[in-house]
Formats: sequence, structure tokens, C-alpha cells
Amino acid sequence: MTNSWIAIGALALVGIAIPLSMMTVSYLLRPTVPEQGKRATYESGEIPTGSSRRIKFNIQYYMVALLFLVFDIETVLIFPWTVIYGDAVAQVGLARALYPMLGFLAMLALGLGWAWRNGAVKWMRSPRASRQAEH
Repeated sequence: MTNSWIAIGALALVGIAIPLSMMTVSYLLRPTVPEQGKRATYESGEIPTGSSRRIKFNIQYYMVALLFLVFDIETVLIFPWTVIYGDAVAQVGLARALYPMLGFLAMLALGLGWAWRNGAVKWMRSPRASRQAEH
């Protein structure tokens, strides 16, 4: 008679031990050569200037990330549904198996339409890119 909690505890222990051991081995084997260039702030090859508190952040990045998250969750919900769809139709019928998912997809489509209408998926072009497109 085995306890299922033993297997869960062993899996949790292995899940914690592997990353910790990899970080420990990496810390012990890496070369440490401190120099000024490694300590400098690096952002896409640009030298940082001024204070970061007064920079206006483009909300477009947030909107793209939010839309990605919504459609990522959609994928996570649709995959299991497609696996059980055939059995669900056999047990409860076509309407009770299909209509809830169609309603879910309709809500996502409405959300995407709303985001599109409000300009959330329209990427703003920089003035430099607009000038290059004209020439």
C-alpha cells in the first residue's frame, strides 16, 4: 500500500533539487573576471542617458502582452477540449459539447474586435520609419 503523497513529494523534491544543483554547478564553474564594462547598464546597445523616471512608456507593449496572454489562455483551454470532444458528443450530444466552446470563442472574438476598434493592435510607427517609407 503506497501513499500517493510520497510520489508528489518526491516529484517536488526533484523539481527543486535539479534547478538548485544546476545553479550551484554554474556558480562554481563560471569564470569571474570583474571589469567596468560588465558592470555598466546595457540596454539594446544604447548608452543610457537621463533619469528613467521621466520616460513615458508606450502602452502598446502592454496591450500586445495582454492580448498574447488572452490568446495563450485560449489555446490552453481549447487543446483539452479537442481531446475530449468526440467522447463528449457521444455522451451529452452535439449541442451541449459544442455550444459552450463556441460561446467562449465568440467572447474572445468580441474582445479582439473591441481591441482592434480601439487601436490596441495597431502598432504606432516612429517618425523615422514614416520618413523612410515616403522615400
